[in-house]
Amino acid sequence: MHDEKIEVENPNTPGRTERVDRAKYEAMRVALLPVLPDSPPGLKVADAKEALLKHLDQKLFPGGAKAGWWLKAVQLDLEAKGIIARAEGSPVRLYRLQSTKQT
Repeated sequence: MHDEKIEVENPNTPGRTERVDRAKYEAMRVALLPVLPDSPPGLKVADAKEALLKHLDQKLFPGGAKAGWWLKAVQLDLEAKGIIARAEGSPVRLYRLQSTKQT
């Protein structure tokens, strides 16, 4: 499964997709969704990263390596798919739009 790819979207460039490693994407998604609240104002991205690090597969993310890049990739894809959203204002705060059981 580690060599498989998955297409991800970006809300900033609708219609464009990128192919990324499926195992890392799914591991980050599984770690991210449960740490996000169900409503605004949400959780700051840095706080979300800190909360999810302990849930990441150490074989895929040894010592949290590249977790920031993968968090951003998954965040943008889930935003494009309407699964999570950003609260208004700064800094960026994320929250779930859908239950993690449905995603």
